[in-house]
Amino acid sequence: MSRIAYDLTKIKGIAFDVDGVLSPSTIPTSPEGEPLRMVNIKDGYALQLAARTTDLRLAIITGGRSNGVDVRYRGLGLTDVFMGVADKISVLEKWMADNGLAPEEVAFVGDDIPDYLPMRRVGLSVAPADACADIREIATYISPVAGGYGVARDLLEQILRVRGQWMSDTKAFGW
Repeated sequence: MSRIAYDLTKIKGIAFDVDGVLSPSTIPTSPEGEPLRMVNIKDGYALQLAARTTDLRLAIITGGRSNGVDVRYRGLGLTDVFMGVADKISVLEKWMADNGLAPEEVAFVGDDIPDYLPMRRVGLSVAPADACADIREIATYISPVAGGYGVARDLLEQILRVRGQWMSDTKAFGW
């Protein structure tokens, strides 16, 4: 049973912001000034499982420009990683069109004002518990966890459970 008030069987694509969603809102920097991101292992497990064993289309759409982010998510099996995106709605709409996805078939996970328009464009808008007030106000679902602490795992586990694809075969028990 899902805690999300949306027919999760409709979801065929999910796009994630990074900063404040897949990593906490606080970003340390290297001595050279390079932004560093923390990642959540449970998010990573759920993302690679969905990428490896389902037909869900997964995308990263971020304003950040970090090689580490690109390496991390491509390493988990995501092929649609869009970095340095100033206009997220245009990238989201092109990604949806390229993948034949209707708005009601897409979830977008965001936490701040740059995510507002993409979240308004999709059927299922998701926010972490610590998203800004404007984003929480428009979110279909607010995860009980803060950004960087399992938001992707929360969403993906619910979707895959509804689809009967969570721990459904031996592929679920490894990386």
